[in-house]
Parts: sequence; C-alpha cells; structure tokens
Amino acid sequence: MTASVPWLVLQLADSAFPTGGFVHSNGLESAAQLGAIAGADDLERYVVLSLDQYGHASLPFVSATHAGADFAAMDRLCQAVLTNHVANRASRAQGSAWLTAASAVAPGAGIQALQQRIRDDALPGHQAPILGAVTALLGVDHDQALRLALFQHLRALVSSAVRLSLVGPLAAQALQARCFDAAEATLARCRDIDPQDAAATCPLLDVWHAQHDRLYSRLFAS
Repeated sequence: MTASVPWLVLQLADSAFPTGGFVHSNGLESAAQLGAIAGADDLERYVVLSLDQYGHASLPFVSATHAGADFAAMDRLCQAVLTNHVANRASRAQGSAWLTAASAVAPGAGIQALQQRIRDDALPGHQAPILGAVTALLGVDHDQALRLALFQHLRALVSSAVRLSLVGPLAAQALQARCFDAAEATLARCRDIDPQDAAATCPLLDVWHAQHDRLYSRLFAS
C-alpha cells in the first residue's frame, strides 16, 4: 500500500465524495411511509438487516472485481441478481457517479479505460462491481475496499434517517457507531461469498424498496 492510499480511503469515505448515494435511502423512505419504522428500535433493526442484505447481495461483487474477476461477467451477473427494479436503477446510477468521481480524483489510474469498456460493451455499470474494480486500480487493499462499501451503505442509511426526521443528528451518529460491530460481522460472514451465491437475505426489504415509485410523495430517488 502506498503512503497516499490511507488518505485516499478517507476521501472515498467522505460524505463530500460525490457518489450519488445522498439521493438514495435504500428503501428506508418506503419502509417509513408504509409504517414499518415506528421508533428507534425499528430503525436500528432496519439498518442491521440492510447491512446484512448488502453484504450477501452486493459485497461478493465488490470482492470479485477487486480480486480481478472479469468485470463484464460480474456486472452482468449483478444485473441478473438485482431483480428489484428500484434497487437496480439506484445501483446503476451510483455506479456511474462512482466512476465519474473517481476518474476526477485519479485521472491516470486506468479508470477512464473502465468507463470506455462499459460504454463500448453496453454494460449496466452497477455500483458494487465498479467499486471493487476502482478500489483495486487505486491500490486500496481488499478488506479496506469491503469496509468502504459497507461504510458507505451504512452512512447513506443513517443520513437518510436524519433527513426523513426518523432520528436526530446526534442520535444518528450514536446509531451509526453502534452498527459498526454489525458491519464488521457482515464483512466476516460475506467476504468470501462467491458472486454465484449472492442473494437477498431479507425479502421484506425488497418489498418495501420496490414500492418506492408508488409513494405519493418522495424525498429520495430510491
């Protein structure tokens, strides 16, 4: 690992890094409007379940492309796994944002070639395989890349909860800190899952998430 990589990881994890995640609630807005989040305990349970689902359904693709698996094959498999149309759309949007932001940070790292391949092969460009491929190009080690993916998912959920007025800013930070153990446990369970075995672990989350487009009023894109 080069001396600059720890600083780069901090930049990639910063909420100011424009990955597009701030416009997505990962189904939390739908769950709240449909009455599934009645209080702090429900919110924390949702966050932990969402982390576990992300770990089983998306983290395998981060891991695989980071390790050098064929990007096109992993991206197409991710497209097949993400059957929830709202989650699929959000993943592609965030993948595009990730590539654009990372190419601005490290223009000589080979990220532009990945962008070109996605365009030339008409690939969907999902967030998880892109995150794995980009962090590998930037020299971020495997487990740090997985932690970065999980942290961004966790941070997006907590930020969404604040903007939805489900929790205050200080309580949200306490919630995020309490969930670090759950995130690390998710990493331990999911770091070696083969992408062929990627699966949703809480179908009810997908049911809530898929209802997002039908909400009467929406703050988030997903």
